[in-house]
Amino acid sequence: MQQKILAKCIRVSMIGAMMMASASLTGCAGDSLTKGGVGGATVTRVDASELPGPDGQTGAEQGYVYRIGPYDKLIIDVLGIDGMVNRHVTADGDGNIALPVAGSVSVNNLTIGEATDRIVQQLRAGYMRNPRVSVNLEESVSRFITVDGEVAQPGNYPVVAGMTLMRGVAAARGVTEFAKLKEVVIHRKVNGRQMIALYDLQAIRRGAYTDPVLYPNDVVVVGDSPGRRMLQQLLQAAPLLISPLVAVLNNNSL
Repeated sequence: MQQKILAKCIRVSMIGAMMMASASLTGCAGDSLTKGGVGGATVTRVDASELPGPDGQTGAEQGYVYRIGPYDKLIIDVLGIDGMVNRHVTADGDGNIALPVAGSVSVNNLTIGEATDRIVQQLRAGYMRNPRVSVNLEESVSRFITVDGEVAQPGNYPVVAGMTLMRGVAAARGVTEFAKLKEVVIHRKVNGRQMIALYDLQAIRRGAYTDPVLYPNDVVVVGDSPGRRMLQQLLQAAPLLISPLVAVLNNNSL
């Protein structure tokens, strides 16, 4: 009889201890999330409503402006000059292009407008009076995003001005039939830190929050992924109803 009573007391004590431990853990998790603490061994939640740009841009400052890079293809027009109408050129590995009269022109990391101005300057230096120059992008190979996961055509895609998450997914020919639209992750390096954000494409389509801007070297993964699983604990406390979930990776394992 005493053994049965003792066993029952032990079971009650164990259940009570488990309930106290569970309550303690729940409280700690809530505090850590509220205070922006660690949401796992390798990820820390950030109190932000959007994933910042590579230089920390937020809000109205967000936006990508195309800049010419190595091996990009351009179309140059100089009005009234034979051989310089609809001229197709490719930047070399240093971002230089070669043109009659102007010679070698460095256009690396210039916007289209800046490249136009530089070509005009070098044509004038070659004694061409009042050159009228037009520069257009034919193909960008230096600035791209990677779209992977549950999309029709995973791969690298050129980044142009106005590229957003939905447009990037569309460039990959859209999602597959059974894609998990609530599990879309963007990986980005922001001011030297590797950051990650979880988005809900359905919520974006409904207008719940803004379709995020994409930048060169972003990696977009649709569906289940290591990044998505890392955010699981945080997601339980902050569902993607009105904003994405943004976090900093404590290592660069992804």
